[in-house]
Amino acid sequence: MALTKREQEILELIANELTTEQIAHFLNISIPTVESHRRNMFRKLGVQSVVGLVKEALKNGWIQV
Repeated sequence: MALTKREQEILELIANELTTEQIAHFLNISIPTVESHRRNMFRKLGVQSVVGLVKEALKNGWIQV
């Protein structure tokens, strides 16, 4: 399942080790909005942790290290 542009942005920031609070500040959105996007990504990708998110992103070429 495809991620939205905003989800992809948040995923890149997660992979760059930003906290939820830092992501919210950087994107000028609320913390609950970041958390909602994160939950949606977990559901779409079938993972249960941030590590799983990053692994899927790497596997699919969505981010690079």
